[in-house]
Amino acid sequence: RIMRPDDANVAGNVHGGTILKMIEEAGAIISTRHCNSQAGEPCVAALARVERTDFLSPVCIGEVANVSAEITYTSRHSVEVQVNVMSENILTGAKKVTNKATLWYVPLSLKNVNKVLEVPPIQYMRKEQEDEGKKRYEEQKLDRLETKQRNGDVIFPVINAEPHTVGYSQSSLIHLVGPSDCTLLGFVHGGVTMKLMDEVAGIVAARHCKTNIVTASVDAINFHEKIKKGSVITISGRMTFTSNKSMEIEVFVDADPFVDEPRERYRAVSAFFTYVSLSKEGKPLPVPQLLTETEDEKRRFEEGKGRYLQTKAKRQAQLLQAAQQ
Repeated sequence: RIMRPDDANVAGNVHGGTILKMIEEAGAIISTRHCNSQAGEPCVAALARVERTDFLSPVCIGEVANVSAEITYTSRHSVEVQVNVMSENILTGAKKVTNKATLWYVPLSLKNVNKVLEVPPIQYMRKEQEDEGKKRYEEQKLDRLETKQRNGDVIFPVINAEPHTVGYSQSSLIHLVGPSDCTLLGFVHGGVTMKLMDEVAGIVAARHCKTNIVTASVDAINFHEKIKKGSVITISGRMTFTSNKSMEIEVFVDADPFVDEPRERYRAVSAFFTYVSLSKEGKPLPVPQLLTETEDEKRRFEEGKGRYLQTKAKRQAQLLQAAQQ
């Protein structure tokens, strides 16, 4: 579809959350189709996880975004979907790949939302494809478990915080989940949640550097529990790490099931977003150093630095491998 002004920021760059929402919609369509391709209980595919997603190039107002999806692996109860996004300048015909994402879905029965159904297997061209997919499945399963175990933090407001501190830029957004946010099962679309998360992360980044900012990448997004229609969700974001030209922001979503639910607030989704600061000409700008004050902030900064260095080393290894080929 064509990108409109309400999809973009003031500089004309399309919000990362808008792209993430389109990616999730494509993944949900193809995985739901596949899971209903054989006789059995009707189901809807629910998003469980999005692997690290890099924003290779910004999409601008007036360009056409073409989203394509392909199923690359199936386990007994989950589907791996590879989604690619290509932007097209319809005035010049120029095309470029802007995003590549891997998503995991589970099929939930329409009759019983707590029942996970079996996934029809796919045919692989080579045995190696199945083996590689199984390895990815085991790795994401382990990472989801580890992430859920460390999800206990809460963000509290800070009064009169100094600029460039964690408290100064941290932000929260409260949203009442309505019918238009939900799937046929009455639970929030993963894409809706990711769009709100990107919005909060963008506010944190803009508050920190006071410039035009764009989403550079999103670390793995883990959907720990479903969010029901009628819930009130709080999306919170805080700066965890800054390099010379990038900012890492931790974002998590807590749900309060207010309607006909005695349950207390719970952590539903968590992820790390990375942003870069851009000039009016679209050139990267230096990012102000994050000022850490507490021991927890210093610990999170060092953890963020470790993720940054690991990603940098992996990217350099990929460039070296490409150059050798």
